[in-house]
Amino acid sequence: MFVFALAVVFKLVSIQFIQGDAYRALAEKRTLENFDIPANRGNVYSADGSLLATSIPKYDIRIDAVQAKDVTFEKYIGALADSLHAYYQKKPVSYYKNIIRKARKNKNRYFLLARNISYSDYIRIRNFPLLNLGAIKGGLIVEQTTRREHPMGGIAERTIGYERQDENGNYTRPGIDGAFGVKYLQGKNGKRLKQKIGNGQWKPIADFDQVEPQDGYDVYTTIDVNIQDIAHHSLLKQLEYYQADHGCVVVMDVKTGEIKAISNLGRNKKGNYYERLNYAVGESHEPGSTFKVMAMMAALEDRVIDTATVVDTKKGRKSFYGRVITDSGSGYGKISAARALEVSSNIGMATIIDDHYAKQPEKFLDRLSSWRLDKTLGVAIIGEGKPDIPKPGAFNWSRNALPSMAYGYNLRMTPLQTLAFYNAIANDGELIKPRFLKAVKSFDKNIEVFEKEVLVDKICSDKTLAEVQDMLKNVVIKGTGKRMYSETFSMAGKTGTARTDYANYEEWRKNRKYVSSFAGYFPAENPKYSCIVVVHQPSTKVGFYGADVSGPVFKRIAQKIYTDTPIVDEVETLDFNDQIVSKDYERYYENSRKYKQLMPSVVGMPAMDAIALLENLHVDVKVKLTGSGVIKKQSVVKHEVLQTNQTIVLEAS
Repeated sequence: MFVFALAVVFKLVSIQFIQGDAYRALAEKRTLENFDIPANRGNVYSADGSLLATSIPKYDIRIDAVQAKDVTFEKYIGALADSLHAYYQKKPVSYYKNIIRKARKNKNRYFLLARNISYSDYIRIRNFPLLNLGAIKGGLIVEQTTRREHPMGGIAERTIGYERQDENGNYTRPGIDGAFGVKYLQGKNGKRLKQKIGNGQWKPIADFDQVEPQDGYDVYTTIDVNIQDIAHHSLLKQLEYYQADHGCVVVMDVKTGEIKAISNLGRNKKGNYYERLNYAVGESHEPGSTFKVMAMMAALEDRVIDTATVVDTKKGRKSFYGRVITDSGSGYGKISAARALEVSSNIGMATIIDDHYAKQPEKFLDRLSSWRLDKTLGVAIIGEGKPDIPKPGAFNWSRNALPSMAYGYNLRMTPLQTLAFYNAIANDGELIKPRFLKAVKSFDKNIEVFEKEVLVDKICSDKTLAEVQDMLKNVVIKGTGKRMYSETFSMAGKTGTARTDYANYEEWRKNRKYVSSFAGYFPAENPKYSCIVVVHQPSTKVGFYGADVSGPVFKRIAQKIYTDTPIVDEVETLDFNDQIVSKDYERYYENSRKYKQLMPSVVGMPAMDAIALLENLHVDVKVKLTGSGVIKKQSVVKHEVLQTNQTIVLEAS
């Protein structure tokens, strides 16, 4: 027994003094732990400072019902119950008093008083009796979370974006919020020490953070809320009318590349449209006739044709390497190359490209590559679709590849990539990268400012550019887009109608599906904005041609931008020389210096100048105005001595 007792004493000494620090650290680790306090994500603003996305703090208020001493608890329990009754206005005071007493009796150290409340309510509740004593004396427990809000609702919600984490720790980061979240918006998390109180629950040991979180930076986008609203509702109206599957629209500033509006709407099972995916950035598809502009420009720039070159479109049917290509109706016969683009002749464009590039396809492909049509734009938003332009040796290359590409098939591009090229046509040949951000700020301090990024200095010669610009204007005036023409507002662009999901042709004939599009810019002279509209799978019972489906959206956006959105013109200088104004001023100045007490002659002076001159002589002036405002007669003759407060009548005609 003595030996056993010695062993027990030895073990106790060993645990207390030799291994004590390790055991105490282990015990503390199991009961105390630092938890991350998420930082508020920075705000996302539009170009004019309107709020697009913000983090709203929400709070849960709990109480450690055991923490307060008996005297303190009994002193304040009644007043706390009164305050909770006044806040909720649902249950009687006795109810709140009883549930808090029950929580204390059951030794509940994590009793919920309020969930998911706003900051103002949080301030109000934490000042209730007992809770205002804090965590140590009153048992107050405050837990903060943040929720991302979009003040514009569903408009551009996916483009503005978000960052979400699933149960496996995987992140989803679409849109601007996601693309710039880690670098700018995220901020730095804080730390808060909590104590384990059983049942997997942790309680803060103080009502302050050990390390305060640092909020993220604010991001200012290029989005214009007025244009965004116009684009969203114009697209939505057309999708609903044509019962389309999905669609997108993008509006871009011609000179800067700033994206002023982007809307992506898809239909759910109930037939309602919402921001399902970012189709404009991420969906590559066969562009159809909007690509004819690229094919035409290549042929013009390589000087294998000119706009007057005659091309035979037959009677609307022509075979290329055993494959028949058709035009709408009964064809156009022999027409000029320019007219082939204006009426969107598939046969005309296929003939031009096949005749001049069949033996040297690399020449045509190299021209497209020089315009970066085979490369992504490198926009900041995650998930940009990759263009696919086949080359000899690829699985999708054949003798029919070139004539198919000439009218927009057998290749794939995203709407934004197509728009960037049309924007270059409007921008005198300068291809610029579409841009979603203007600046990153911390309050009013610029952290980073984003400038225009040029991808290609000049895509073609001025001659080719002028010819293509004329053809795009004529598309709207007398071509496939003539139903869009307006005498009061000029637009330029190209319609597009492409089959989709046609791999099984027999199945496609039973359920025909199309992609309708329109790409262009406005006004046609000195363009301000470029725009693309793409609508997928409109109901063929209602209509499917690009001029009918997408063209009206483009027109509606263009006209409403210029009627509903203020246009700001920058005045280069205020210095100008107007001889009439200068002469009038010199005469006024001479009279004001010469006549101090004598009546001057104001005949021939503008009425406003005459009034100012006479009032400075301390006389009352009355004007009889019957004409243009030039003084013809004065009631007091020239050089007469004036009296203070004398009344002088002037007649102006």
